[in-house]
Amino acid sequence: MTLLEKLRCLFTFGQGVALPLPEIPENKSPFELFKLWFDDANKSGILLPESMSVSSCDSNGQPSSRMVLLKSWDENGFVFYTNYGSRKSQELPEGSKVALLFHWGVLQRQVRIEGTVKRTSTQQSAAYFHSRDRGSQIGAWASKQSQKLTTSSELKERETFYKEKFKNKEVPLPEFWGGINVEPHYIEFWQGRASRLHDRLCFDKNNEQWDLFNLHP
Repeated sequence: MTLLEKLRCLFTFGQGVALPLPEIPENKSPFELFKLWFDDANKSGILLPESMSVSSCDSNGQPSSRMVLLKSWDENGFVFYTNYGSRKSQELPEGSKVALLFHWGVLQRQVRIEGTVKRTSTQQSAAYFHSRDRGSQIGAWASKQSQKLTTSSELKERETFYKEKFKNKEVPLPEFWGGINVEPHYIEFWQGRASRLHDRLCFDKNNEQWDLFNLHP
């Protein structure tokens, strides 16, 4: 984090307690409020405001969470990219349930999202894949994400192999790599307040319409 970003964090610390919630018309989309909060997080100097926790469950009901980066979003959902052979992908087949969490501590804000999984198209995955730096593209081929390393040198050897294989060529999109789109049916905006009397503004999707309500903190 740069000195400027640190100063911005210092000056905005605790700002969430003082900021009022905006007036929300009944027909307002939660995505409009998400954009407003996401823009506020960007302006605050928070490092990687696009970081979010992704929670899933295995076949035994064991939950697991990990941090990933939000790469795009619109009214169809929130998108991140991963190896489809990874643990998270195995626990998140098409149609499965998933939870996301954004936490912006400087602003004392959280956004909780619950929804279902849909993979992005090959075209969308390829477009993002080729926007990454070449090292990350090679890394996607080299890593057998979530599998055990057989030797301490295996990952480096695989990186060297794919560097040579794709030397002077465009690195192709791996068939085992792409995007996951979380289509939300519940979005909660949590705003920290004094005396722990926090705001919890919730949108629940019902027959393609968003019902708006508040919860006790």
